[in-house]
Amino acid sequence: MLSRFRVNGLAGFEMDKNKNYVTLKKYCRGLGIDLFGVANIKEIKKDFLISQEPLQKLDKAVSLGVRLSVSILEEIRDCPTRLYFHHYRTVNAFLDQAALKVGNFIQDESYVAMPIPASQIVDWQNQKGHLSHKQIGYLAGLGWIGRNNLLVSKEFGSQFRLVTVLTNMPLKIDKPIKQNCGDCKLCLEVCPVQAIKENPLDFDHLKCFEKLKDFQKQRLVEQYICGICVKACNGGVKHG
Repeated sequence: MLSRFRVNGLAGFEMDKNKNYVTLKKYCRGLGIDLFGVANIKEIKKDFLISQEPLQKLDKAVSLGVRLSVSILEEIRDCPTRLYFHHYRTVNAFLDQAALKVGNFIQDESYVAMPIPASQIVDWQNQKGHLSHKQIGYLAGLGWIGRNNLLVSKEFGSQFRLVTVLTNMPLKIDKPIKQNCGDCKLCLEVCPVQAIKENPLDFDHLKCFEKLKDFQKQRLVEQYICGICVKACNGGVKHG
């Protein structure tokens, strides 16, 4: 009788995780979120630049993505534009608002949630945020790490931005997808400083960052952003 109760209890728990996942995903879609996935963070949260005490309660991360404007990216040639810079900040602000609403939705269900800013540097020397949204997105099955050192999705290439909500809500866990860039080398061809290599592991972070600083010094943009390889990586979708 006890073993039967345990089996039924486990089955019920699995049903709750799936139900919560579907409900939360539907809510996020209603907010305008294009990409949704859930990652297990038990093994990586020790590396987050967040106080470990509140993290003890949190074992999952909800990864949310919003697509960038194809038309705005099309304006980019060999440097970022003011229009792209404004769009970049607007999308980040939208993601932060969405993460806040998702966090409140989870809290209203009596669980814990911690929205993490979409773009906030806390370690300037190493250019790190509280956590890597890219790593969370990869673990949540949203895409793979491309040659351009960005997350690449099947739907949008690298033309999207991410935000993360940490939680303890019972949710189905997604798995990383087994895919890569294949023969595509569009980002490699357009990089102005050849920071992108054939092997994603050989990406030259220093060259990339130095170019971002150069763009900022030229007063083209007020943040360390580029957008050239983002424009090139469109997931194979044809436009125009």
